[in-house]
Amino acid sequence: MSRRHLSRSIALQSLYEWDFYNKKKDLVQIMDHNLAEFGSGLDDEHKEFFLKLIHGIVTHLKDIDPIIVKAAPEWPLDKIAIVDRNVLRIGLYELLYADPNEVPPKVAINEAIELAKSHGGPNSGKFINGVLGTVYRERKGETAAAETESKKSNG
Repeated sequence: MSRRHLSRSIALQSLYEWDFYNKKKDLVQIMDHNLAEFGSGLDDEHKEFFLKLIHGIVTHLKDIDPIIVKAAPEWPLDKIAIVDRNVLRIGLYELLYADPNEVPPKVAINEAIELAKSHGGPNSGKFINGVLGTVYRERKGETAAAETESKKSNG
């Protein structure tokens, strides 16, 4: 398992626990415990990646959750399995907010699918792929439309 994948896996475990306790348990304490328990193979660079991932998700959570609701309208957020909900948060954070040179969109999607397959239920991978694929296609369409509009107004 790559160190980045391990970092994402520990982030998922931490977010899962935090979400399970309705965000009332101290996230920093959860993260410290999980890093100590499962992160012995991580160097400082990958621990920093883990911290950046969690911080970014928490910072953008109010933006990320409505995107999940919009992309999966038949699944109310609180009815999505906790693992799947947090895999989506990781995937969406990396897809929408992370540096695309550091984490290309297709890598963000593939990593989220792998997390779902290894930690979620039998259909989690397909569900994650469907939601993240929808967001990716919409975002790509919006970017293409904006570029076309920009060319029209400049040309």
